Amino acid sequence: MNAVSGAGAWSPRSPAHPAGSPPDAAHSWSAAPAARPVVTFAEPETSGERTPGRLGPRTAAAAACLVLGLGLIGGAVTGSWLTGDGGDHASVNAYTAAGTLWHSVPVDELFPPTVQGTGAGPGGADRTWTRIAVAPDSGCAHAFDPLLGKVLAPVGCRRLLRATYTDATQSHVTTVGLLFTEADPAAMSALAARFRTEHLDRRADLMPRPYAAPGTAAAAFGDRQRASWTVSVLTDAPVVAYAVSGWADGRTVDTPQPAADAVGSGATTAPAQAGLGNEAQGLADRIERRLRKTVGTASEKPA
Repeated sequence: MNAVSGAGAWSPRSPAHPAGSPPDAAHSWSAAPAARPVVTFAEPETSGERTPGRLGPRTAAAAACLVLGLGLIGGAVTGSWLTGDGGDHASVNAYTAAGTLWHSVPVDELFPPTVQGTGAGPGGADRTWTRIAVAPDSGCAHAFDPLLGKVLAPVGCRRLLRATYTDATQSHVTTVGLLFTEADPAAMSALAARFRTEHLDRRADLMPRPYAAPGTAAAAFGDRQRASWTVSVLTDAPVVAYAVSGWADGRTVDTPQPAADAVGSGATTAPAQAGLGNEAQGLADRIERRLRKTVGTASEKPA
């Protein structure tokens, strides 16, 4: 196992609900101004002589156009401020709204009972996933392998939501998770850059753990059964989304493969041939899309 440096040990913090106001059960997972520009115009020359204090027709026209242009620009900016259409402001609103979804949105909205995966299977085949278990919302203690926990530690852990799905044949099981972090956009961008440049999402020693629920098709879905996985660090929301897949019969996997490689043309590993890369990638993509759609709705201003 290669060592991965991290910014301190994993130290999850789970915020409590405000005293005296428990969450609605229907929504519960656990039951110096800038200086003004100065514009000057040159004095026109007439027959080789300078005429103080007068502007020629062309210069006057140019001046008028410039003043008009500045006025239009200023008006547009002012209009943006007044209507709340500023891009940065909207982004901040969406980012902030995303961080509250773990306790303000019903389970079924983030992890629906059934997910349709049109064209998500090998060769563009359709997939249908059925939710078979939802983990109680929790902190991150023991939720990740120690090394992955160390890598994620810089962004903190506000809450972790997980659900496990099976395919239509109940041959495969896939756990999808949404880690709501305590990080600001800069910290999420830094983590995303690290995953990208160091290819951390392809390291088998940084696989997420599955959620195995007793009495379901995922009862035997443990760490040794992990076959394929994907991890996505969002930069427009304080969320790390992931999915990990395996066989429902409990068989162990000696050489798991990241979904990005397993879905590639010519992949011949057992997880690739079984379509487990497609299971992890397809389900993770659709849950992430639902999250973004929910963020957009939550951040909309009332009319």
